[in-house]
Amino acid sequence: MSGEILKVEFTINLPPRTKKNSQQILRHGNRSFIAPSKVYLQYEKDCYPFLYLARGLNIDYPVNIKCLFYMPTRRKCDLTNLLEAVDDILTHYDVISDDNYTIVQSHDGSRVFYDKENPRTEILIERAEG
Repeated sequence: MSGEILKVEFTINLPPRTKKNSQQILRHGNRSFIAPSKVYLQYEKDCYPFLYLARGLNIDYPVNIKCLFYMPTRRKCDLTNLLEAVDDILTHYDVISDDNYTIVQSHDGSRVFYDKENPRTEILIERAEG
């Protein structure tokens, strides 16, 4: 990619979701497969307007994606599942070209917090050092 971007910051002002909490098991002929829930698919669609600064960047160089998740409840959640959902959404909307290890090299600094009044995901994408 020519003209690499050093830093992109944006906020998804929705309660964070994961793909794994309510997956569907579907059948196609003799084969079963796991698909994201309708709730997650709606969340993915609802994220679109918040990505206006970043969608279509198609970042194809090594980056760190730092995510600060502000959850609406104090219920325990899995940071890894939250990160997977963000990576998949960023790939879906061509913010990053892929979420494999050659592009998403780290999620350094990512954390989960509680904010009942303003649940959200703050995302910072920076070129990876080294």
